[in-house]
Amino acid sequence: MRRLIVNTFLTLDGVMQAPGGPGEDDDGGFRHGGWSVTYWDELMGQTMGATMGVPFDMVLGRRTYDIFAAHWPNAPEEDAKPLNDATKYVASRGRPALRWRNSTLIDGDVAEGVAALKRTDGPELQVHGSADLLQTLVRHGLVDEFRIWTFPVVVGPGKRLFGDGTVPTALRLVGSSVSSTGVLMCTYQPAGEIATGSFALD
Repeated sequence: MRRLIVNTFLTLDGVMQAPGGPGEDDDGGFRHGGWSVTYWDELMGQTMGATMGVPFDMVLGRRTYDIFAAHWPNAPEEDAKPLNDATKYVASRGRPALRWRNSTLIDGDVAEGVAALKRTDGPELQVHGSADLLQTLVRHGLVDEFRIWTFPVVVGPGKRLFGDGTVPTALRLVGSSVSSTGVLMCTYQPAGEIATGSFALD
């Protein structure tokens, strides 16, 4: 059984759209692409290195796949090797030509396809970016761990990790650190149903 790990950069107001640069994802007229870039420090690099330093395959939405496929095959080998070597499972409504090596299309229903992948033997499955795909994975309870980096910036409207249709669930914090630039790097695991209570006086 494989674990599905979500690696997501978020603004303080919950937006995950286009953290890496202008033009990365302009859907909805989004104008703040690249909001994460100026916050990187040595600790963040080390933490990302640890994430990429274990065996993994990737589950990607089509837009993120295209962004990665245009960059990583041409990047320096010492940085790109883990991503180039990983098997890339791609969710798409069409039948795209997947030219990045070790890439395969998830056939049929995406939720069923990812659930089937999780039942196979192999390394952990990492999801990077892929805002639209994540709505499906979260809605169907397929995520085993969220590695959420929250940046101290507010951008307003944009694509969110927990969008409409998210199933309410409790989360347990299992790890955290803070960069010198104020980025909160937190790891959460699902913890069942939300337990509610009241502060009202009898």
